[in-house]
Amino acid sequence: MDLKELLGEELYRQVMDKAGDNKLAVVSDGNWFPKDKFDGKNQEVKDLQEQLKDRDKQLKDLGDKAKGNDDLTAEIDQLKEANKTTKEEYEAKLQQQAFDHTLENSLNGAKVKNTKAVKALLDMETIKLDGDTLKGLDDQLKGLQESDPYLFEQEQQGTPPPTIVNPGNPNGGSNEPTDPFAAKLAKYN
Repeated sequence: MDLKELLGEELYRQVMDKAGDNKLAVVSDGNWFPKDKFDGKNQEVKDLQEQLKDRDKQLKDLGDKAKGNDDLTAEIDQLKEANKTTKEEYEAKLQQQAFDHTLENSLNGAKVKNTKAVKALLDMETIKLDGDTLKGLDDQLKGLQESDPYLFEQEQQGTPPPTIVNPGNPNGGSNEPTDPFAAKLAKYN
């Protein structure tokens, strides 16, 4: 749903007139975060990938030069294995960050009051990241909503607040008492 559909034609035009050159977006789905933060993380990933490629190339070149020297070849193989391990750890860390981010967004979407408390109650072993969704999370959240509803924001019921005084002008603009007892008393005064 875009902003125009959400606000309607007239209100959308008024908002756009007020906003001027500023950009507006509907971000209620939780998929938005600051562009500078995204650009920074994206650049960091590119830099690290470039460093890995450079390191692998240097090891390959060194391996070609060291043919025939068994000690040097063994050391190069050891460094290659260390690079492979580092790369796997890095990819696992990226997967964990994606999982944590998706989990946090899903919990916020489920209107959880305290994400840390809910995470402690979830069985993380059964929750798996599949693209942008978490398999197994919905069932656990439904169970928690039934067993521990205080962890979730409750939908406000449409009950109006109690009326303490009658609305409007109780006298109706006249000086005549509306209470029958007061009317009888006023006749005798």
